[in-house]
Amino acid sequence: MAMKTLELEVDRKSDWRVLTVRGEIDVTTTPRVRAQLISLLSEGKPNVIVDLEGVDFLDSSGLGALVAALKLARSRSGELRIVCDQQRSVRKVLEVTGLERVLDRYDTVAAAAAA
Repeated sequence: MAMKTLELEVDRKSDWRVLTVRGEIDVTTTPRVRAQLISLLSEGKPNVIVDLEGVDFLDSSGLGALVAALKLARSRSGELRIVCDQQRSVRKVLEVTGLERVLDRYDTVAAAAAA
């Protein structure tokens, strides 16, 4: 069985912190994603963009982490925005679960930061 890889990269775009995620977000990797989101949302102004363009797979635990991060951002008067355009499987999960109506989704990091 192959080891699942997950890469997390943090950057800044204007007043936004950007978390770029690459790999699979599942029950084994979600704790890392959740911890990084909590860390970003706990520092300064809680405005975070999560770039999911490099995510191959997203399960319910990953969705739970995104929803928890959204709630934390809002509780601190901040925002959480999602970038997901080309990853059809991830977009499909967001659509099927109805989360595309809850999470602000954009096609690019630049568009998310400018909105």
